[in-house]
This record gives sequence, structure tokens and C-alpha cells, in this order.
Amino acid sequence: METQRAHGYNITIRAEYSNRIGMLGKVTSLIGEMGGDIGAVDLAFSSRDNIVRDITVRVRDNHHAQEIVRDLKKALGVRVINLSDATFLAHLGGKIEIHSKIPLKTRNDLSLVYTPGVGRVSMAIHDDPKAVWNLTSKGNTVAVVTDGTAVLGLGDIGPAAALPVMEGKALLFKELAGVDAWPICLDTKDPDAIVETVLQLSPGFGGVNLEDISAPRCFYIEEQLRERMDIPVFHDDQHGTAVVALAALTNSLRLVKKHIDEIKGVMVGAGAGGVATAKILVSAGMKNLLVFDREGIIHRGRSYGTNPGKTWLAQHTNPDNLTGNLAQAMEGADLFIGLSGPGVVTTEHVKRMNTDAIVFAMANPDPEIYPEEVESYVRIMATGRSDYPNQVNNALCFPGLFRGVLDVRARQINEEMKLAAARAIASTVAASELNEEYIMQGRPDLSGCQGSGACPEPKP
Repeated sequence: METQRAHGYNITIRAEYSNRIGMLGKVTSLIGEMGGDIGAVDLAFSSRDNIVRDITVRVRDNHHAQEIVRDLKKALGVRVINLSDATFLAHLGGKIEIHSKIPLKTRNDLSLVYTPGVGRVSMAIHDDPKAVWNLTSKGNTVAVVTDGTAVLGLGDIGPAAALPVMEGKALLFKELAGVDAWPICLDTKDPDAIVETVLQLSPGFGGVNLEDISAPRCFYIEEQLRERMDIPVFHDDQHGTAVVALAALTNSLRLVKKHIDEIKGVMVGAGAGGVATAKILVSAGMKNLLVFDREGIIHRGRSYGTNPGKTWLAQHTNPDNLTGNLAQAMEGADLFIGLSGPGVVTTEHVKRMNTDAIVFAMANPDPEIYPEEVESYVRIMATGRSDYPNQVNNALCFPGLFRGVLDVRARQINEEMKLAAARAIASTVAASELNEEYIMQGRPDLSGCQGSGACPEPKP
């Protein structure tokens, strides 16, 4: 029997069938036999002859959904009026919008927020440029910038297709930290054009979150913006991923009672996230880390051209300058980190690992290996997904990190701040709560956060 994995596929079938005793039982039984997990059954319409119900079902994927619909029609004569996907319904019309903070009900309201009153505020900023932080939304606003060249694990799908992801990040900024963020999807792959565009847009923002920009271009873009702007720039695919990986590893090592300077780590993926994660792990004390790209283990002796990330990896990882395949590298490994794509690592690979193995399969939306495939062979398993225990995802980092840098008006985000963020995230799980399925805390309770920077402490 195939394991049901894709928890994110929830469909609603609007089904019409004869109003006869036992028909509902037949419909639900067939769905169950087909591997569908029924979440709700709601009545939409009823008459003497027919009945219409909305049946919400968790399925593996779109193909599985179509199989269920086909069998309902064929075996029971059910008429499927409509088939809706809960994920797509959640995205209809976009996920974010602008709301006014000041009511606009009277002529006096208009004169305060716009002309003539706004002119006085503009002149105050002209006379004292620092006043823009207090007299506009700049101090609580982040630009989420992408060119759509490295979206999730989907690759170069373009700026328009990247927009749902950027909207999602903006939603998380607001819901988790009270930060106003807006997606900026640029229709260019020219690194210099991206740099110049962001520079021109920067007066209206207190920070810039670069997202889903392919390597090695992302390194150059971030470096240029860091040097030329006086507001913090943070490439989340690099540094957010690195921070949460270190936080998760910190708590995992507490559980298995191992030290970071003693373990052997294997990482697959030498893109933006892989390079930054390797850097923060080395900064935290890891000495034995092997990193794979598409050509094998990164080692001294290979040429990496103009890719500064892989050049750094060759110089600072793989201390014994090993070569070989993934199976050989996994022999005796304590830690596996996946930042690549689905199916990269197998059960046979994982079986070669050391006792109390730690596996972070962080590719999204589909991990390198699913938890149910390795539950007998690892001590701690984590993915980047929210529908499995132990989500190791940069969503746990970037909202709070930007909340902090905006509140103190930081000009940059440095290595010490990232290490501190990792420690802070790890510390939200108390020793009494730490276990194999709870190495990272999920969404904190921020119901009292009003976007002013005065957010409550996260609660377990």
C-alpha cells in the first residue's frame, strides 16, 4: 500500500447522488477504500429524490483526487458537480492587502492625512531626513525582492510564478512579527539591474529581504546591496535557512548527547542555502563536514570558476579532502542535511549512518526523503514542511529577525546576529519539552502584537 504523504492536498468534492438510505455510507466507504482521508461531510442541498453534499478529503496528489472522482462516478453513479482544491481557494485574489491605520470619514480626516496637512510632514522630513523613520511606515516595512530564478525546489519559474511565494512571506511577516512587507517581483535576471532597482526603491523600506534568487548571482547581489545601502539586507534562502538549521542541530545534539565539533556531517546542496548553512555550522564549531553538489563531494583540486560559495566550501570543509559518492560519505555520518531536491537520499544511504542519526531533509515542497521511509533508522528526523513534526524552515527566523533589526534600526545583519538568532530559536524549547518530535517550536502566540515592535515573548 502506498504511503499517503502530501498532507497539503485537501480537496472538496461537491457530489450529487440519489437520496436513498445507505448511499452516504457507500460514498464514504469508497473514498476510504481508495485511500482518501475524509475530514468533513456537509449538506449543501436536499430534496426527495437527490442530495448534494460537500465532502472534504485529504489526498496524496492531484492524480489521486482524480482517481477517487472517477470511481465515484463509475461505481456509484455519483454526479460530481464541482471539485475544489483548498490550497488554490486560499490563494484566490492573493493572500495580502493594504489596510489603512487612520479612518477616513470626514473632510477633516482628509486634510490631516493628505493635503494640506501632509505637506507639512513632507517638509519636516526634508529638513530632517531621519524623521522619515517616525513619520512614515518606513520603519516597519520590508521589501521582499525576487527575480523568480530559484523558487522553492521548483527552480527558475519566473517572477510572476514566484509571486504566491512572496505573498506568503509577506503574510508571515505580518502575522508572526507585525512587520509590513510587500512583494517586489523583478522581470530581469541581470544582477546589476536588480541591484540598481532595489537601490532606487529603498527609500520606502526599512529593510530588504532577498528571496529565491539563484546562486551564484545571489551572493553578488547581496554583497553589492550591503555595501551601498544603509538598511539591512538579508538573503533569506541563505541566512534564514542557515539560522534555523543551526538552531535545530543545537537542540538535536542536546538530545543525542553529541558535540558539534565531534560529529561528521554530510550536506547535499551547494547553492545559496547550502553555502550559508555550511558557513554558520563551521562558525559554530563543526570540523568534519562534507558538501555535495551535482558533481560530487566539493574538495580541493576541483575548479569552481567564479562561484565564490563553492570556492569557500572547498577551502573550509572536507578536511581530509575526500572524494567518492554519497553512499561512501554517509558511512558513519551523524548528521545529514538536504538542501537539494526530492529523492536524493535513500533508505540504504541512511542505514549507513551512525547510531542516533540526525536527518534534516529540508527541500521544499518535497524533501530528499520522507520521514516514514527512515523512522526505523534515525533518532531525529526533520523536514522543511509544516505538516510533519520538526519543521526546519526559514519561516521560523526571518519574521523575528527583521522585527528586531527594524526596532533597533540596524544598518546590517552580521554573523554575530545570526548566531544569536539561532541560539534564541533553539532556546524557545525548554529542556523539559525537548524530544525527538519537538526540537523546534512552531508558530508563537503573537495575538497581542500590533506591529509596533512590542510583541510578546513566544510561548511553547
